[in-house]
Amino acid sequence: MIGYIARRIGIAVIVVIGVSLLTFGLLHVVYPSPAVDVLGSKATTAAIAAWNKANGFDQPWFVQYLHYMGRLLHGNFGYSYKLNQSVTALFQERWARSAWLSGISLVLAVLIALPLGIYQAVRRNTVGDYAVTSAAFVLYAMPVFFLGIILIQVFALDLHWFSYEASQSNSVLVVIGDWHSMALPIATLTLISVASFSRYMRSQSMDVLAQDYIKVARAKGLPERLVLLRHLLRNASLPMVTLIGLSIPSLLAGNLLTETLFNFQGLGLLFFTSLGNVDYNVLLAYTLLGALLTVVGNLIADVALTVADPRIRLA
Repeated sequence: MIGYIARRIGIAVIVVIGVSLLTFGLLHVVYPSPAVDVLGSKATTAAIAAWNKANGFDQPWFVQYLHYMGRLLHGNFGYSYKLNQSVTALFQERWARSAWLSGISLVLAVLIALPLGIYQAVRRNTVGDYAVTSAAFVLYAMPVFFLGIILIQVFALDLHWFSYEASQSNSVLVVIGDWHSMALPIATLTLISVASFSRYMRSQSMDVLAQDYIKVARAKGLPERLVLLRHLLRNASLPMVTLIGLSIPSLLAGNLLTETLFNFQGLGLLFFTSLGNVDYNVLLAYTLLGALLTVVGNLIADVALTVADPRIRLA
């Protein structure tokens, strides 16, 4: 186990370095220097050259990359010239709010998808199964921003049950307690995840129900509730471990659209704003964060699966 984790961490480091190198190179080709945006469109060529030299943008892009990675190892993600603040400080201000939005949405999605998938498997080919399947297909095919717009129109503008804008507080505790403002953003991310998770859970539950140990448990007279809880739930939930790990980076992308739609002051909205402002260092740091979450999510999923299922051995 330890050797496997060490190898996976080594591979993860290589992947992150490769992603950072590719991202840095592409950004340099598209946007070699932020001097014009910092100094203004009327800046002289001499002023731009002087600014580039003072900030290291006159060096070859690979040298700039090495300097950036060196600073990154010391926790320095660069400086946002648009917001006049370090990227590290910007992330520290917002990451907890984004983590809350992603975390609570993921937990709710799992809590809803597990019993829903089991219900569909037990009641397969019934009216209830067809209804849930149809709703899942609609949600699965629906873009996250379109679902958010529908929820805003129905529950905020028509019924006035919730706010059309997420909580604007800088305090995470206030955001957690403000369900009136956070209900729709959380529901948007949750419903999209439930649509995916429930389909996998239904399929796996149907496979488990066909196993011999389920038939033996029923033949021994074990109540159906215990059959589902003791024998079906644990074995059918194993693929969910992998899905949860793989969904970690996708939640970051979902946050981008959801936070922008509901004007939630998190990392997703910061990236969207930086994209419009061509804020070089923020874009690069956010992309690297997504790559890191991807490799970490895969590693967590693999390790957690071996803990949940002792039959799986990591070579």
